[in-house]
Amino acid sequence: MTIAAQELLNARILIVDDQAANVLLLEEMLKAAGYTQVFSTQDPTAVCALHRRHPFDLILLDLQMPVMDGFQVMEGLKANNANDYLSVLVITAQPGHKVRALQAGAKDFVSKPFDLVEVKTRIHNLLEVRLLYQRLANQNKRLEAEVLERTAELRESEARYRSLTELATDWYWEQDSEGHFTKVSGPVLEMLGLRVDALAGSAVAPADDGWDETQRQALQARINARTPFLDEGLSRQLANGVQKHYRVSGTPMFDAACNFVGYRGFGVEILG
Repeated sequence: MTIAAQELLNARILIVDDQAANVLLLEEMLKAAGYTQVFSTQDPTAVCALHRRHPFDLILLDLQMPVMDGFQVMEGLKANNANDYLSVLVITAQPGHKVRALQAGAKDFVSKPFDLVEVKTRIHNLLEVRLLYQRLANQNKRLEAEVLERTAELRESEARYRSLTELATDWYWEQDSEGHFTKVSGPVLEMLGLRVDALAGSAVAPADDGWDETQRQALQARINARTPFLDEGLSRQLANGVQKHYRVSGTPMFDAACNFVGYRGFGVEILG
């Protein structure tokens, strides 16, 4: 991933220095180098407001200023840009301030009197990092938007699947990862006399509920193994002696992180 030269030259740069001569020198240097959006202020108290209105890609900041020094300016900037990558190039005549400036959030520094070639090089490097960070952040936002859109599409598809399945079969069911039924739809109780607990092989199901235990255990083994199954047979003899036969199909469900979250499936009664 690279940044085009013109993109660097179009970056927004703010010069903050209470000395007009220093501001003029840096402005002329940057404009001569081809930078097209160079701004300046001699009022350190105005920096945070300027940055909020029109965010800058790089701030050239003098540390020794009246009313509000560079350290205080950086504190204000950090408070307003807690989740953003802020490029600050500190300009100082005090060697002892360098470490403190870096600890305060500056990304680099130059010493006064400064060498113009060195300043231009450091500006170029900081802008390149800043713009790469910005590009990555924008890509992440686009990916997040695509994920949200895709998730919405999947939910719509899931709703259509459930609706069609419920219409085409006698019942539709879902279980969570612990085997508990979370959704059962269709004329289960009314038409089939089917008890959800009994189908699940729940410990509370009575031993004489009429279900073929061998079939039920085979089905439960498929579910425990988290494998899909198609048309597994289930039989049940009702209290009046009537024999009922069903076909049940199911598939495991996983979330976006590939964690098993349960099963879903459908069933039909075999008539005749």
